[in-house]
Amino acid sequence: MDEQSALVLFSGGQDSTTCLAWALDRFERVETVGFDYRQRNRVELEARPKLRAAIAAAFPHWRRRLGEDHVLDLAALAEISDSAMTRDVAIAARADGLPNTFVPGRNLVFLTFAAALAYRRGARRLVAGMCETDYSGYPDCRDDAIKAMQVALNLGMATRLVVETPLMWIDKAATWRLARDLGGETLVDIVREVTHTCYEGDRSRRHEWGFGCGHCPACALRAAGYAAFRAAG
Repeated sequence: MDEQSALVLFSGGQDSTTCLAWALDRFERVETVGFDYRQRNRVELEARPKLRAAIAAAFPHWRRRLGEDHVLDLAALAEISDSAMTRDVAIAARADGLPNTFVPGRNLVFLTFAAALAYRRGARRLVAGMCETDYSGYPDCRDDAIKAMQVALNLGMATRLVVETPLMWIDKAATWRLARDLGGETLVDIVREVTHTCYEGDRSRRHEWGFGCGHCPACALRAAGYAAFRAAG
């Protein structure tokens, strides 16, 4: 496996775009993988190629490092989940306290398929945007879960993959700041204008922090992070 090759789990949202920039800044070859699991905010999938093109155009030194893109069909996730991310239902808290946007096993499945693809492509590093600091309460975003998956994947495939989670211990304001550190205001503007994080898939409303419905948990988190980022200067 190539130590300088990485595969980024790339959804088209703010976090995975920041992770893509982080990987491009560090590794010689960076490929991306997205997952079509019939998600409600499918506009993320449409943002992915636009984001790759915008980053390649704005950052020539990264363009040569940006390799192939892959999109995997994981429709089975929608078939077995009853989630506001895969059903047209109101976003709310469940009886167990978890948000009903939680898709059980999603990140575990994503990492498994990404690891298999990385194995085939010879990439040593998986880069993913899971975060335990400023997140929606999803148990499969926790550091312990990701570390356990890394162990299981390496045991199961007799390999030495490393799962990198550069956002794990930073909040959303720091994620905006990381984007600026990596690519200046140019990258911040790409995140604002092209990425999509809104659970509702709303691209009709433009806010200072980007597009979205403005009231779902993803929009609220992104908006609060952006405000704190700008307030800090």
